[in-house]
Amino acid sequence: MVKSRRLQVLLILVVLSFLLIHFLPCSNNAHMEEKPSPVHILILSSWRSGSSFTGQIFSQHPSVFYLMEPAWHVWVTMYQNSAKVLHMAVRDLVRSVFLCDMSVFDAYMSSQKKKSDLFQWETSRALCSPPACDSFSRSDIITAGNCKTICGKYPFSKVEEACKTYSHIAIKEVRFFDLKVLYPLLTDPSLNLKIIHLVRDPRAVFRSRENTMADLKRDSNIVVGSQKTKGEMGPYNTMQVICKSHVEIYKAGSQAAPSFLKDRYLLVRYEDIVRDPLARAAQMYRFAELHFTPELQKWVHNITHGKGHGAQAFDIGSRDALRVSQAWRKTLPFQKIEKVQNVCKDAMDLLGYRLVQSEEEQKNMSLDLLFTQN
Repeated sequence: MVKSRRLQVLLILVVLSFLLIHFLPCSNNAHMEEKPSPVHILILSSWRSGSSFTGQIFSQHPSVFYLMEPAWHVWVTMYQNSAKVLHMAVRDLVRSVFLCDMSVFDAYMSSQKKKSDLFQWETSRALCSPPACDSFSRSDIITAGNCKTICGKYPFSKVEEACKTYSHIAIKEVRFFDLKVLYPLLTDPSLNLKIIHLVRDPRAVFRSRENTMADLKRDSNIVVGSQKTKGEMGPYNTMQVICKSHVEIYKAGSQAAPSFLKDRYLLVRYEDIVRDPLARAAQMYRFAELHFTPELQKWVHNITHGKGHGAQAFDIGSRDALRVSQAWRKTLPFQKIEKVQNVCKDAMDLLGYRLVQSEEEQKNMSLDLLFTQN
């Protein structure tokens, strides 16, 4: 009788042990099998600053899920508001994208939306390869043109499905004007956020904006208000706000940075990228904890050392990037340069862009003298 009871107890203990081992793994095993937390990268910039190209440096990496300016949808839907008012909605959308929760777009897009309804979706290699599109390999370098032709007819659900399969999630955004707005994301335990702050010489930005003024009209109205975009001073009013925002972001990120920003903010000048593309791409990859593969090194070199002149304003094709970056020196009248320097002087001083004092100096000053070392 006693032996029988002992045998029953022993059998029960064996069964319980089996259940515990197979269905309730110990904490150590769970920790070992846990997926590493994704790295979240925000490329923070302004229009016509080389941010689309910089975004492609990340988009083409096989470990990165990339979206270009998802907050475009917020600004298009809520265009009656100012940039400051829209900051919170933009931040909430960016957070959701970082967490691969694409239901956030329901507020800004049709219920019948497809993947191709997402702004500039074709610039994301991740949306042009499995599981978002079966026509290319995840390791392929994919052009936006090829992707748009082949990969458009997929359901929107593929965006979220794809996002969840990547170790790095990168967003390029031009609709933040204050780093402090991002503090809640930087202190959010569910995010591992790193910020790359990309700036460009305001004179080059101004010249490029002149060539795309109609395309940027709605955004400019949101930035400064429709009344301030009118008249001769309209473009300079917009530049003044943009330059001031770069100053504030830089100061908050580097000069009086809170402890939670340590090693999570990187300032990059576009001119430094085009002068030494491989070194700067390597720097950004290290910052983002990414490996710079030989295939990507070749792509970065080729796309910055082509014969193109950057004639297509929103095209990311092979070009002579250094020459294109300096086109303002030959095409922008000195009177306009003086006005830009006047409204952007603080930003230029802080970010290492030297003022030119005459038309002759504008055209003849060497690059080494035009920029301080950064």
